Amino acid sequence: MKTITNTLMHAHHLAKHAITGIVATLAISSASLSLAATEMPPLPEVDGPVVEGDGNDYTLKFSIGTTQSGAQYRGLEYFKDIVETRSDGHIKVQLFHSAQLGDDLQAVSALQAGTLEMTAPSTSPLVNMFPQFAVFDLPFLFPSPEVADKVLDGEIGQRMLEEASTNGLVAIGWAENGYRQLTDSKAAVSTPEDLKGLKIRTMQNPIHLDIWRTLGANPTPMSFAELFTALEQGVVDGQENPWITIQSSRFNEVQPYATETNHVYTPFVTLVSERFWNKLPESYQELLVEAAGEMGRYEREVSRTLNDAIKQQLKDEGMQITELSAEQVAAFQDTLAPVYDDWRDKIGGGLIDDIRAISQP
Repeated sequence: MKTITNTLMHAHHLAKHAITGIVATLAISSASLSLAATEMPPLPEVDGPVVEGDGNDYTLKFSIGTTQSGAQYRGLEYFKDIVETRSDGHIKVQLFHSAQLGDDLQAVSALQAGTLEMTAPSTSPLVNMFPQFAVFDLPFLFPSPEVADKVLDGEIGQRMLEEASTNGLVAIGWAENGYRQLTDSKAAVSTPEDLKGLKIRTMQNPIHLDIWRTLGANPTPMSFAELFTALEQGVVDGQENPWITIQSSRFNEVQPYATETNHVYTPFVTLVSERFWNKLPESYQELLVEAAGEMGRYEREVSRTLNDAIKQQLKDEGMQITELSAEQVAAFQDTLAPVYDDWRDKIGGGLIDDIRAISQP
């Protein structure tokens, strides 16, 4: 574990130089994005010297559950470029999308068994294994992408990676699944009072149910496959999902109102099989951590660029989108204080307090 921690800390400092190049590469015209929301920016140039290994060749299978058209897969393509280029071809990276090798939990099990080398699941399915990951299901804890970045890229994120480097896994970086937003068919929502009595479809997640119940809504778990019809027929009044899901599912056709609540922020965590990790020379371990860091920062920029373009498209198509002020977010946070009380001991009060110190300085 000491070796893992040292490697993570070393690469954490080395990887910071990559941000400037990534941001420059992402200077894409908003006009072209509005034409094609899923159009991807060019991959950044690989920066950094060739890393000397141990003379052996390695093959690394990297599996994710999201599709080939998403920001996450674009990040994986950059990771592959970095690792293959900087290992001078001694590490071959094979990419698998759309849960071809299994869903998030199946992929994690394959890492533990040593039959798969890498995966990057959302944190939510891993809460049973790592209870501290439930902090990412708490409401309004990450009021902006900048706060999320400070947490993930700072000491808190580093500590959580080290704590998750157990159970046959080595956690080496963060990327972004993103924020969930609220849509509804009744009226614009800008205060907790506006939610009274609204039937909101949610995932079958105990914290999420607690959130909407505490806000005065009527949370209604149902399968995603049933959701559009339920919205269309008025079985439920609203739902919550990232912008990209709202657009791709055409929820705006039956939901005239949306609120950019950013009420739950979900990251992806980049995991390596400990069995594979222990076969690598330390120089290649450091290379994987650096590549994961650069991939994560790039993927977050891609994710946010696409989401901004998609939000604008939804506006252009007639959706009324309410953007909450800091004071309005604070009103939701105050109303939801009991949720934090209920979950504080289960998740870890110190972790919650550390994140709150960043989100509410």
